[in-house]
Amino acid sequence: MTMAAIASLLQHACTSSAPLARAAAASASASRTLVSAAIVQPSSSRDSRVLLGLSELQLQQLALDFGQERYRGKQLHHLIYKRKVKEIQEFSQMPLAFRNELQEAGWRIGRSTIYRTVTAADGTIKLLIQLEDNRLIETVGIPVQAEKGSMRLTACVSSQVGCPLRCSFCATGKGGFSRNLKPHEIVEQVLAIEDVFNHRVTNVVFMGMGEPMLNLKSVLEAHQCLNKEVQIGQRMMTISTVGVPNTIKRLASHKLQSTLAVSLHAPNQKLREKIVPSAKSYPLDALMKDCRDYFRETGRRVSFEYALLAGVNDQEEHTKELADLIHVWGHGYHVNLIPFNPIDDSDYKRPYRKAIMAFANALESRKVTVSVRQTRGLDASAACGQLRNEFQKSPLESNESDEVDSCALGVAVAC
Repeated sequence: MTMAAIASLLQHACTSSAPLARAAAASASASRTLVSAAIVQPSSSRDSRVLLGLSELQLQQLALDFGQERYRGKQLHHLIYKRKVKEIQEFSQMPLAFRNELQEAGWRIGRSTIYRTVTAADGTIKLLIQLEDNRLIETVGIPVQAEKGSMRLTACVSSQVGCPLRCSFCATGKGGFSRNLKPHEIVEQVLAIEDVFNHRVTNVVFMGMGEPMLNLKSVLEAHQCLNKEVQIGQRMMTISTVGVPNTIKRLASHKLQSTLAVSLHAPNQKLREKIVPSAKSYPLDALMKDCRDYFRETGRRVSFEYALLAGVNDQEEHTKELADLIHVWGHGYHVNLIPFNPIDDSDYKRPYRKAIMAFANALESRKVTVSVRQTRGLDASAACGQLRNEFQKSPLESNESDEVDSCALGVAVAC
């Protein structure tokens, strides 16, 4: 049997509904039984011929399926996740014939091109990543110097191209929505940040473009890959949501050790609907009940994100309402205050520092655990709420000029 025939059988095995298929190996490996790639058959949420996202066990099976020794799968795993190689032909440790067979069968690594980078004065770097279909997303690397010279590097990753929820203070929704990201397109953002900083990512926050709960299947697959393959601890990851009915319950069932961050932004339903239009379909009491149940089921503290908008939700009465709301629904909560970051076409203003601290102190006096998020990447439009790119709805043309104005790199982080 020719290698082309083997590739054809493998392709059929990965798309067939049968749980297991078998094919005979070729020439020198005629005695070896070729087990179908059922073990590496990915779920419908990810591309069927992308190596990024596969576990070491799955890569070992893939190597066997191509008549290679099992250890070749371990080498693949090292090259993809440690060396972060971007092209199959760059697998120099692999036999050329194996590389060619992988490509002939339609396999690719699944890494995209970094279209632009913007560096802020504080060291934050925003990447504009061009996906295979020419869509563009942004991801942000946030370095923080820790004690004894060590550095914490946080990757703020996107889960969608754009966002359909259109929160009034967030730039991402203003740019429209194109599609969900596939698991490998989420994972590759972390690897891209590591490449640019030449440093290991220590923390991941799903707070970039899009609503993670509207793409929960891919987010969970990416989360698993980042934990198991990239070796980032679950407790070093945070999944953010503005609130999508029934999804917090689904997330709780997985019993992750990661933090759930809920974008609250208002202490009552009426005001929340003005700031977060999608709140109309998810009453505040229902959201708070789901958060309470999440804490009871997982034992993990829920963090409430609260974007402070001057004169809108930052008054004394709002602190009392917010404290009362939290106390009614139990304990295990934390409030993270986010001073509004300016975006185009918005009438909102950032509160003065005195007002921000007064709000925080008022919550603390009412026995609410609170923190104020440090603004990072503001001068690169990489701060929370500022992520937006002008190409969300329309892909780049094939002859797109390299001369792109820096304002086109704005992508809004969905808080």
